[in-house]
Amino acid sequence: MCERGSTGLLTRISDIIIVIPMTKLKLTAVGTSTGLVIPKEMLTRMKVERGDLLHVVETPDGFLLTPYDPEVAAQVEAGRAFMKQYRDAFKVLAE
Repeated sequence: MCERGSTGLLTRISDIIIVIPMTKLKLTAVGTSTGLVIPKEMLTRMKVERGDLLHVVETPDGFLLTPYDPEVAAQVEAGRAFMKQYRDAFKVLAE
């Protein structure tokens, strides 16, 4: 659930409300393409750096720019399920 407030975007995540001040980002020319300059403080908070990939997800409220990759998350979850299913075999192999 997201609500727009006068001080920024309010996001409700598992009973935790995080207030994110609104920041304007300027689109700029990069050769024949258009780029977006993200301030260093935002990159630090997102725990990303130059060269990392960001994913854009369309939501009912607009677009979400995130370092979270849903495909990687699905692969990790599949790996966890596999390890849980064959837990005893992994224990024997670890000895």
